[in-house]
Amino acid sequence: MAAATAGGSSGDERRWSLAGATALVTGGSRGIGRAVVEELAGLGARVHTCSRSAVGLEECRRRWAEKGLRVTVSACDVAVRADRERLVDTVRAAFDGKLDILVNNAGQVVFKAAAEYTAEYSRLMAVNLEPCFHLSQLAHPLLLNAASIAAGGASVVNVSSIAGMLAYDGLMLHGVAKGAMNQLTRSLAAEWARDRIRVAARQAWS
Repeated sequence: MAAATAGGSSGDERRWSLAGATALVTGGSRGIGRAVVEELAGLGARVHTCSRSAVGLEECRRRWAEKGLRVTVSACDVAVRADRERLVDTVRAAFDGKLDILVNNAGQVVFKAAAEYTAEYSRLMAVNLEPCFHLSQLAHPLLLNAASIAAGGASVVNVSSIAGMLAYDGLMLHGVAKGAMNQLTRSLAAEWARDRIRVAARQAWS
């Protein structure tokens, strides 16, 4: 997937190139997601990203285009199954059926005491856990296609949280979802290693 380039003494020279690689990053209009989009595109990858806000996405797309970054966008609520299916259909068409990198970043944090949760439980699971598995599942054929070509295989990165490993007051549901994401990551990593698809989780401080 990533190719090493000749290193020099200048700190401005990149060691890695993602030229020719394709990537999908969910929740890419702000925060960690936006930083990931800009880093991948800055390394030469073609990136598609999504967010619920079409207006915010378009503002980001214009800024990225001004920087010469190759980023396409589409509005998507990852909590909605049909939206996830449309998203992967869009990516399949845009990238000719090949996806080198999937970053499951979109999520939501609610600070609330455990006894006070009501309908938020279903919503938070639908945003923070279900898309991670379903998008990985939908993207698997695209990742396989990339892994069969790229020297380094393909990659899935799930943006998790230290709340999935440690208990924090007011973050019970967030921790439950991220803990499940961590186990999902381990399971997919074990199962998809034979397909040359790496699956890893990044533990964020939230």
